[in-house]
Amino acid sequence: MISQVFILSSKGDHLIYKDFRGEAGSDAVNIFYQKVTALTGDQPPVVMSHKDLHFVHIRQGGLYWVATTTADSSPFTIIEFLNRLTALVKDYCGSLSEKSVQMNFALIYELLDEIVDYGYIQTTSSDVLKNFIQTEAVSSRPFSLFDLSNVGLFGAETQQSKVAPSSAATRPIQSSREQGGKSEIFVDVVERMSVVIGSNGVMMKADIEGEIKVKCYMPSCSEMRIGLNEEFSIGKSQLRGYGSSVRVDECSFHQAVRLDEFDSNRILRLCPSQGEQTVMQYQLSDDLPSAPPFRLFPTIERDSGGRLLMYLKLRCDLPPKSTAINVCACIPVPKGSVSLSQELSSPDQSAELKLQSRAVEWKIPKFTGGTQLSALFKLEVPGLSSASMLEVGPVGLSFELPKVTVTGLQIRFLRLTPVQPGPSQRWVRYVTHSDSYIIRV
Repeated sequence: MISQVFILSSKGDHLIYKDFRGEAGSDAVNIFYQKVTALTGDQPPVVMSHKDLHFVHIRQGGLYWVATTTADSSPFTIIEFLNRLTALVKDYCGSLSEKSVQMNFALIYELLDEIVDYGYIQTTSSDVLKNFIQTEAVSSRPFSLFDLSNVGLFGAETQQSKVAPSSAATRPIQSSREQGGKSEIFVDVVERMSVVIGSNGVMMKADIEGEIKVKCYMPSCSEMRIGLNEEFSIGKSQLRGYGSSVRVDECSFHQAVRLDEFDSNRILRLCPSQGEQTVMQYQLSDDLPSAPPFRLFPTIERDSGGRLLMYLKLRCDLPPKSTAINVCACIPVPKGSVSLSQELSSPDQSAELKLQSRAVEWKIPKFTGGTQLSALFKLEVPGLSSASMLEVGPVGLSFELPKVTVTGLQIRFLRLTPVQPGPSQRWVRYVTHSDSYIIRV
Protein backbone atom coordinates (compact mmCIF):
# COMPACT_ATOMS: atom_id res chain seq x y z
CA MET A 1 0.00 0.00 0.00
CA ILE A 2 1.44 3.35 -1.10
CA SER A 3 0.67 6.61 0.70
CA GLN A 4 2.49 9.13 -1.50
CA VAL A 5 4.54 9.32 -4.67
CA PHE A 6 6.75 12.30 -5.48
CA ILE A 7 9.59 13.16 -7.82
CA LEU A 8 12.41 15.49 -6.83
CA SER A 9 15.26 17.01 -8.77
CA SER A 10 18.84 16.55 -7.61
CA LYS A 11 18.58 19.99 -5.95
CA GLY A 12 15.39 19.07 -4.08
CA ASP A 13 12.92 20.91 -6.32
CA HIS A 14 9.37 19.49 -6.14
CA LEU A 15 8.44 18.27 -9.64
CA ILE A 16 5.58 15.84 -8.94
CA TYR A 17 3.64 15.23 -5.70
CA LYS A 18 0.67 12.87 -5.34
CA ASP A 19 -0.97 11.95 -2.02
CA PHE A 20 -3.23 8.90 -2.34
CA ARG A 21 -4.36 8.32 1.25
CA GLY A 22 -3.75 11.50 3.25
CA GLU A 23 -1.83 9.60 5.93
CA ALA A 24 1.30 11.75 5.78
CA GLY A 25 1.61 15.51 5.35
CA SER A 26 3.30 17.34 2.51
CA ASP A 27 6.31 17.99 4.77
CA ALA A 28 7.35 14.39 4.00
CA VAL A 29 9.02 15.72 0.86
CA ASN A 30 11.31 18.04 2.82
CA ILE A 31 11.99 15.37 5.44
CA PHE A 32 13.10 12.92 2.76
CA TYR A 33 15.43 15.39 1.06
CA GLN A 34 16.98 16.43 4.37
CA LYS A 35 17.67 12.79 5.24
CA VAL A 36 19.21 12.10 1.83
CA THR A 37 21.48 15.16 1.80
CA ALA A 38 22.56 14.60 5.41
CA LEU A 39 24.04 11.19 4.58
CA THR A 40 27.63 10.82 3.42
CA GLY A 41 28.45 8.90 0.26
CA ASP A 42 27.01 8.83 -3.23
CA GLN A 43 24.45 6.08 -2.66
CA PRO A 44 22.09 6.59 0.31
CA PRO A 45 20.06 3.59 1.50
CA VAL A 46 17.07 2.76 -0.68
CA VAL A 47 14.75 2.44 2.34
CA MET A 48 14.69 5.04 5.14
CA SER A 49 12.27 5.69 8.00
CA HIS A 50 11.03 8.69 9.94
CA LYS A 51 8.78 7.81 12.87
CA ASP A 52 6.02 5.63 11.34
CA LEU A 53 6.67 6.75 7.77
CA HIS A 54 8.89 4.69 5.44
CA PHE A 55 10.59 6.19 2.38
CA VAL A 56 11.49 3.96 -0.58
CA HIS A 57 13.33 5.61 -3.43
CA ILE A 58 15.38 4.98 -6.58
CA ARG A 59 17.56 7.31 -8.65
CA GLN A 60 16.86 7.51 -12.37
CA GLY A 61 17.65 10.25 -14.88
CA GLY A 62 19.25 12.37 -12.16
CA LEU A 63 15.91 12.48 -10.26
CA TYR A 64 14.67 11.02 -7.00
CA TRP A 65 11.61 8.78 -7.47
CA VAL A 66 10.09 8.31 -4.02
CA ALA A 67 7.16 6.38 -2.58
CA THR A 68 6.08 6.51 1.06
CA THR A 69 4.11 4.00 3.09
CA THR A 70 2.96 3.66 6.67
CA ALA A 71 2.03 -0.02 6.41
CA ASP A 72 4.32 -3.04 6.56
CA SER A 73 4.50 -3.25 2.78
CA SER A 74 7.19 -5.19 0.96
CA PRO A 75 10.00 -2.77 -0.02
CA PHE A 76 10.83 -4.96 -3.03
CA THR A 77 7.28 -4.52 -4.35
CA ILE A 78 7.55 -0.74 -4.05
CA ILE A 79 11.01 -0.70 -5.67
CA GLU A 80 9.64 -2.73 -8.58
CA PHE A 81 6.69 -0.31 -8.82
CA LEU A 82 9.05 2.69 -8.97
CA ASN A 83 11.15 1.01 -11.66
CA ARG A 84 8.06 0.34 -13.74
CA LEU A 85 6.86 3.91 -13.16
CA THR A 86 10.14 5.30 -14.53
CA ALA A 87 9.82 2.96 -17.53
CA LEU A 88 6.28 4.20 -18.18
CA VAL A 89 7.31 7.85 -17.91
CA LYS A 90 10.19 7.18 -20.31
CA ASP A 91 7.83 5.45 -22.75
CA TYR A 92 5.18 8.18 -22.65
CA CYS A 93 7.46 11.23 -22.35
CA GLY A 94 10.38 10.01 -24.47
CA SER A 95 13.14 10.53 -21.91
CA LEU A 96 13.86 10.77 -18.20
CA SER A 97 15.08 14.24 -17.29
CA GLU A 98 14.04 17.18 -15.17
CA LYS A 99 13.01 19.16 -18.25
CA SER A 100 10.93 16.28 -19.61
CA VAL A 101 9.09 15.83 -16.30
CA GLN A 102 8.38 19.56 -16.01
CA MET A 103 7.02 19.75 -19.56
CA ASN A 104 4.82 16.64 -19.13
CA PHE A 105 3.61 17.03 -15.55
CA ALA A 106 -0.06 16.75 -16.61
CA LEU A 107 0.65 13.47 -18.40
CA ILE A 108 2.52 12.05 -15.39
CA TYR A 109 -0.35 12.97 -13.02
CA GLU A 110 -2.76 11.22 -15.39
CA LEU A 111 -0.53 8.14 -15.38
CA LEU A 112 -0.47 8.09 -11.55
CA ASP A 113 -4.26 8.38 -11.43
CA GLU A 114 -4.59 5.31 -13.64
CA ILE A 115 -1.93 3.03 -12.14
CA VAL A 116 -2.63 3.65 -8.42
CA ASP A 117 -6.06 3.78 -6.77
CA TYR A 118 -6.17 4.81 -3.09
CA GLY A 119 -2.66 3.45 -2.61
CA TYR A 120 -3.26 0.12 -4.36
CA ILE A 121 -1.38 -0.61 -7.59
CA GLN A 122 -3.76 -1.35 -10.48
CA THR A 123 -1.63 -1.85 -13.59
CA THR A 124 1.68 -0.81 -15.12
CA SER A 125 1.04 -2.22 -18.59
CA SER A 126 1.40 0.27 -21.42
CA ASP A 127 -1.02 -1.81 -23.54
CA VAL A 128 -3.75 -1.32 -20.93
CA LEU A 129 -2.95 2.32 -20.19
CA LYS A 130 -2.94 3.46 -23.83
CA ASN A 131 -6.74 3.08 -23.87
CA PHE A 132 -7.17 5.56 -20.99
CA ILE A 133 -4.36 8.12 -21.27
CA GLN A 134 -5.63 11.18 -23.15
CA THR A 135 -2.89 13.74 -22.57
CA GLU A 136 -0.33 13.97 -25.34
CA ALA A 137 3.37 14.20 -24.58
CA VAL A 138 5.29 17.42 -25.11
CA SER A 139 8.58 16.74 -26.85
CA SER A 140 11.62 18.51 -25.45
CA ARG A 141 12.95 18.91 -28.99
CA PRO A 142 10.17 20.20 -31.29
CA PHE A 143 10.32 19.50 -34.99
CA SER A 144 11.93 22.25 -37.03
CA LEU A 145 11.66 22.85 -40.76
CA PHE A 146 15.13 24.33 -40.63
CA ASP A 147 16.70 21.06 -39.45
CA LEU A 148 17.95 19.90 -42.86
CA SER A 149 20.99 17.91 -41.70
CA ASN A 150 19.75 14.72 -43.38
CA VAL A 151 18.56 16.30 -46.62
CA GLY A 152 20.80 16.42 -49.67
CA LEU A 153 20.69 18.45 -52.86
CA PHE A 154 17.09 19.06 -54.06
CA GLY A 155 15.79 17.03 -51.09
CA ALA A 156 17.63 13.83 -52.03
CA GLU A 157 18.19 11.27 -49.29
CA THR A 158 21.72 11.31 -47.87
CA GLN A 159 23.65 8.38 -46.43
CA GLN A 160 23.27 9.89 -42.94
CA SER A 161 19.48 9.69 -43.23
CA LYS A 162 19.74 5.89 -43.58
CA VAL A 163 21.35 5.53 -40.14
CA ALA A 164 19.27 5.74 -36.96
CA PRO A 165 20.80 8.30 -34.56
CA SER A 166 21.25 7.41 -30.90
CA SER A 167 18.36 9.73 -29.96
CA ALA A 168 15.92 8.18 -32.45
CA ALA A 169 14.29 5.94 -29.83
CA THR A 170 14.02 8.66 -27.17
CA ARG A 171 10.57 9.87 -28.14
CA PRO A 172 7.08 9.20 -26.77
CA ILE A 173 5.33 6.05 -27.86
CA GLN A 174 2.32 6.37 -30.15
CA SER A 175 -1.04 5.72 -28.59
CA SER A 176 -3.60 3.49 -30.26
CA ARG A 177 -5.51 6.45 -31.64
CA GLU A 178 -2.50 7.86 -33.49
CA GLN A 179 -2.08 6.32 -36.91
CA GLY A 180 0.26 8.95 -38.28
CA GLY A 181 3.98 9.21 -37.71
CA LYS A 182 6.69 6.66 -38.22
CA SER A 183 6.10 2.98 -37.54
CA GLU A 184 9.44 1.89 -36.14
CA ILE A 185 10.86 -0.82 -33.94
CA PHE A 186 14.28 -0.73 -32.29
CA VAL A 187 16.24 -3.77 -31.12
CA ASP A 188 19.27 -2.86 -29.01
CA VAL A 189 21.96 -5.35 -27.96
CA VAL A 190 23.69 -3.73 -24.98
CA GLU A 191 26.67 -5.26 -23.15
CA ARG A 192 28.54 -4.05 -20.07
CA MET A 193 32.11 -5.12 -19.28
CA SER A 194 33.74 -5.61 -15.88
CA VAL A 195 37.45 -6.38 -16.31
CA VAL A 196 40.50 -6.46 -14.03
CA ILE A 197 43.94 -6.61 -15.70
CA GLY A 198 47.06 -7.21 -13.60
CA SER A 199 50.23 -5.15 -13.76
CA ASN A 200 51.83 -7.88 -15.91
CA GLY A 201 49.09 -7.53 -18.54
CA VAL A 202 47.33 -10.78 -17.64
CA MET A 203 43.55 -10.59 -17.40
CA MET A 204 42.56 -11.56 -13.85
CA LYS A 205 38.78 -11.21 -14.09
CA ALA A 206 36.25 -10.61 -16.83
CA ASP A 207 32.47 -10.43 -16.61
CA ILE A 208 30.03 -9.44 -19.33
CA GLU A 209 26.38 -8.68 -18.69
CA GLY A 210 24.22 -8.20 -21.74
CA GLU A 211 20.60 -7.64 -22.66
CA ILE A 212 18.42 -7.39 -25.73
CA LYS A 213 15.97 -4.49 -25.51
CA VAL A 214 13.01 -3.89 -27.78
CA LYS A 215 11.28 -0.54 -28.13
CA CYS A 216 8.18 -0.60 -30.30
CA TYR A 217 6.49 2.38 -31.96
CA MET A 218 4.05 0.36 -34.03
CA PRO A 219 0.29 0.71 -33.44
CA SER A 220 -0.27 -3.03 -33.94
CA CYS A 221 2.07 -5.96 -34.26
CA SER A 222 0.80 -9.46 -33.62
CA GLU A 223 4.19 -11.21 -33.50
CA MET A 224 7.89 -10.47 -33.83
CA ARG A 225 10.56 -13.09 -34.51
CA ILE A 226 14.18 -12.34 -33.55
CA GLY A 227 16.82 -14.68 -34.93
CA LEU A 228 20.09 -14.99 -33.00
CA ASN A 229 23.39 -16.58 -34.08
CA GLU A 230 22.92 -20.21 -35.01
CA GLU A 231 26.14 -20.92 -33.06
CA PHE A 232 24.71 -19.35 -29.88
CA SER A 233 25.11 -21.77 -26.94
CA ILE A 234 24.39 -21.58 -23.22
CA GLY A 235 26.92 -23.15 -20.87
CA LYS A 236 29.92 -25.30 -21.76
CA SER A 237 28.06 -28.55 -22.41
CA GLN A 238 27.91 -28.34 -26.19
CA LEU A 239 28.73 -26.13 -29.13
CA ARG A 240 26.38 -25.45 -32.02
CA GLY A 241 26.79 -24.75 -35.70
CA TYR A 242 29.88 -24.78 -37.90
CA GLY A 243 31.20 -21.27 -37.34
CA SER A 244 32.89 -19.68 -34.36
CA SER A 245 30.80 -20.32 -31.27
CA VAL A 246 28.98 -17.58 -29.38
CA ARG A 247 28.71 -18.77 -25.79
CA VAL A 248 27.24 -17.39 -22.58
CA ASP A 249 27.08 -18.89 -19.10
CA GLU A 250 23.54 -17.91 -18.14
CA CYS A 251 20.50 -16.62 -19.96
CA SER A 252 17.01 -15.47 -18.91
CA PHE A 253 14.01 -14.30 -20.92
CA HIS A 254 11.04 -12.01 -20.53
CA GLN A 255 7.85 -13.82 -19.56
CA ALA A 256 6.23 -12.85 -22.86
CA VAL A 257 8.90 -14.58 -24.96
CA ARG A 258 7.92 -17.90 -26.52
CA LEU A 259 10.84 -20.34 -26.78
CA ASP A 260 9.36 -23.14 -28.89
CA GLU A 261 11.82 -22.35 -31.72
CA PHE A 262 14.77 -21.35 -29.57
CA ASP A 263 16.37 -24.75 -28.98
CA SER A 264 16.27 -25.74 -32.64
CA ASN A 265 16.71 -22.48 -34.55
CA ARG A 266 17.68 -19.87 -31.92
CA ILE A 267 14.57 -17.79 -32.63
CA LEU A 268 12.76 -15.66 -30.03
CA ARG A 269 9.04 -15.08 -30.59
CA LEU A 270 7.02 -12.41 -28.80
CA CYS A 271 4.17 -9.95 -29.23
CA PRO A 272 5.81 -6.62 -28.35
CA SER A 273 3.83 -4.02 -26.49
CA GLN A 274 4.32 -0.34 -27.20
CA GLY A 275 7.24 1.01 -25.24
CA GLU A 276 10.47 -0.53 -24.05
CA GLN A 277 10.97 -4.01 -22.65
CA THR A 278 13.98 -6.23 -21.97
CA VAL A 279 13.51 -9.40 -23.98
CA MET A 280 16.60 -11.32 -22.92
CA GLN A 281 19.44 -11.04 -20.39
CA TYR A 282 22.68 -13.03 -20.43
CA GLN A 283 26.02 -13.27 -18.64
CA LEU A 284 29.53 -14.51 -19.42
CA SER A 285 32.34 -14.82 -16.86
CA ASP A 286 36.12 -15.28 -17.10
CA ASP A 287 36.16 -16.47 -20.70
CA LEU A 288 36.23 -13.62 -23.22
CA PRO A 289 36.10 -14.81 -26.84
CA SER A 290 38.62 -12.11 -27.83
CA ALA A 291 41.35 -9.99 -26.27
CA PRO A 292 40.27 -7.10 -24.01
CA PRO A 293 39.76 -3.89 -26.01
CA PHE A 294 42.47 -1.85 -24.24
CA ARG A 295 46.01 -2.44 -22.97
CA LEU A 296 48.00 0.05 -20.92
CA PHE A 297 51.79 0.28 -20.74
CA PRO A 298 52.75 2.62 -17.85
CA THR A 299 56.13 3.97 -16.77
CA ILE A 300 56.21 5.76 -13.41
CA GLU A 301 59.35 7.42 -12.04
CA ARG A 302 60.72 10.51 -10.31
CA ASP A 303 62.84 13.04 -12.18
CA SER A 304 65.84 14.97 -10.92
CA GLY A 305 63.66 17.91 -9.91
CA GLY A 306 61.51 15.81 -7.57
CA ARG A 307 58.49 15.70 -9.89
CA LEU A 308 56.44 12.59 -10.50
CA LEU A 309 56.59 11.45 -14.15
CA MET A 310 53.89 9.20 -15.58
CA TYR A 311 54.38 8.05 -19.16
CA LEU A 312 51.33 6.13 -20.37
CA LYS A 313 50.85 4.29 -23.66
CA LEU A 314 47.28 3.16 -24.30
CA ARG A 315 46.65 0.68 -27.10
CA CYS A 316 43.24 -0.07 -28.63
CA ASP A 317 43.06 -3.74 -29.69
CA LEU A 318 39.76 -3.44 -31.55
CA PRO A 319 39.63 -4.23 -35.29
CA PRO A 320 40.78 -1.28 -37.46
CA LYS A 321 37.23 -0.59 -38.67
CA SER A 322 35.92 -0.26 -35.09
CA THR A 323 36.11 2.86 -32.96
CA ALA A 324 35.84 3.54 -29.25
CA ILE A 325 34.30 6.84 -28.17
CA ASN A 326 34.21 8.84 -24.94
CA VAL A 327 37.30 7.09 -23.58
CA CYS A 328 38.36 8.40 -20.17
CA ALA A 329 41.29 7.10 -18.10
CA CYS A 330 41.22 8.00 -14.41
CA ILE A 331 44.67 7.71 -12.77
CA PRO A 332 44.81 8.10 -8.95
CA VAL A 333 47.82 10.18 -7.86
CA PRO A 334 49.59 10.74 -4.50
CA LYS A 335 48.14 12.98 -1.84
CA GLY A 336 49.34 16.56 -1.96
CA SER A 337 49.60 16.80 -5.77
CA VAL A 338 49.29 20.50 -6.59
CA SER A 339 49.81 20.97 -10.34
CA LEU A 340 49.99 19.09 -13.61
CA SER A 341 51.80 19.63 -16.89
CA GLN A 342 51.15 17.36 -19.83
CA GLU A 343 52.34 16.29 -23.26
CA LEU A 344 49.66 14.52 -25.32
CA SER A 345 50.17 12.65 -28.59
CA SER A 346 47.21 14.28 -30.39
CA PRO A 347 45.45 17.65 -30.10
CA ASP A 348 41.95 16.25 -29.55
CA GLN A 349 42.97 14.70 -26.22
CA SER A 350 42.71 16.54 -22.91
CA ALA A 351 43.83 15.96 -19.33
CA GLU A 352 43.01 17.59 -15.99
CA LEU A 353 44.08 17.15 -12.39
CA LYS A 354 41.04 16.67 -10.14
CA LEU A 355 42.18 17.78 -6.70
CA GLN A 356 38.97 16.72 -4.95
CA SER A 357 39.11 13.13 -6.22
CA ARG A 358 42.93 13.11 -6.24
CA ALA A 359 43.19 11.79 -9.78
CA VAL A 360 44.24 12.75 -13.30
CA GLU A 361 41.53 12.39 -15.95
CA TRP A 362 42.80 11.69 -19.44
CA LYS A 363 40.00 12.06 -22.02
CA ILE A 364 40.04 10.75 -25.59
CA PRO A 365 36.89 11.55 -27.59
CA LYS A 366 37.60 9.03 -30.40
CA PHE A 367 39.98 6.06 -30.45
CA THR A 368 40.38 4.01 -33.64
CA GLY A 369 41.04 0.29 -33.35
CA GLY A 370 44.60 -0.89 -33.97
CA THR A 371 46.16 2.44 -32.92
CA GLN A 372 48.09 3.61 -29.90
CA LEU A 373 48.07 6.94 -28.02
CA SER A 374 50.48 8.23 -25.40
CA ALA A 375 50.61 10.88 -22.71
CA LEU A 376 53.34 12.25 -20.43
CA PHE A 377 52.14 13.72 -17.14
CA LYS A 378 54.44 15.72 -14.85
CA LEU A 379 53.06 16.21 -11.35
CA GLU A 380 54.31 18.58 -8.68
CA VAL A 381 54.06 16.64 -5.40
CA PRO A 382 55.72 18.31 -2.38
CA GLY A 383 57.63 15.77 -0.30
CA LEU A 384 57.41 13.02 -2.92
CA SER A 385 58.79 9.76 -1.57
CA SER A 386 59.00 6.16 -2.69
CA ALA A 387 56.06 5.32 -0.46
CA SER A 388 53.85 8.03 -1.96
CA MET A 389 54.68 6.81 -5.49
CA LEU A 390 52.95 3.56 -4.58
CA GLU A 391 49.68 5.53 -4.35
CA VAL A 392 49.58 5.81 -8.16
CA GLY A 393 46.90 3.59 -9.68
CA PRO A 394 45.09 1.43 -10.39
CA VAL A 395 43.85 3.03 -13.61
CA GLY A 396 40.12 2.98 -14.32
CA LEU A 397 38.88 3.18 -17.91
CA SER A 398 35.42 4.18 -19.08
CA PHE A 399 34.44 3.95 -22.73
CA GLU A 400 31.73 3.12 -25.24
CA LEU A 401 32.08 0.75 -28.20
CA PRO A 402 29.36 1.38 -30.80
CA LYS A 403 28.51 -1.41 -33.27
CA VAL A 404 30.46 -3.90 -31.13
CA THR A 405 29.45 -6.84 -28.92
CA VAL A 406 32.24 -8.53 -27.00
CA THR A 407 30.45 -11.88 -26.90
CA GLY A 408 29.83 -11.81 -30.64
CA LEU A 409 26.04 -12.00 -30.27
CA GLN A 410 24.31 -10.82 -33.44
CA ILE A 411 20.74 -10.48 -34.69
CA ARG A 412 20.36 -12.62 -37.83
CA PHE A 413 16.94 -11.30 -38.77
CA LEU A 414 13.98 -9.37 -37.43
CA ARG A 415 10.59 -10.32 -38.87
CA LEU A 416 7.14 -8.96 -38.14
CA THR A 417 3.90 -10.90 -38.61
CA PRO A 418 1.64 -9.90 -40.21
CA VAL A 419 3.44 -7.59 -42.63
CA GLN A 420 2.79 -4.03 -41.46
CA PRO A 421 0.64 -1.82 -43.75
CA GLY A 422 2.43 1.25 -44.97
CA PRO A 423 6.13 2.06 -44.51
CA SER A 424 7.79 0.66 -41.40
CA GLN A 425 11.40 0.67 -40.31
CA ARG A 426 13.34 -1.81 -38.22
CA TRP A 427 16.58 -0.83 -36.52
CA VAL A 428 19.16 -3.10 -34.86
CA ARG A 429 21.88 -1.41 -32.81
CA TYR A 430 24.87 -2.80 -30.89
CA VAL A 431 26.84 -1.11 -28.12
CA THR A 432 29.27 -2.16 -25.37
CA HIS A 433 29.87 -0.03 -22.27
CA SER A 434 32.53 -0.27 -19.61
CA ASP A 435 30.99 -1.06 -16.26
CA SER A 436 34.30 -1.41 -14.42
CA TYR A 437 37.56 -1.65 -16.39
CA ILE A 438 40.53 -1.65 -14.00
CA ILE A 439 44.20 -1.88 -14.99
CA ARG A 440 46.72 -2.31 -12.20
CA VAL A 441 50.08 -0.53 -12.54
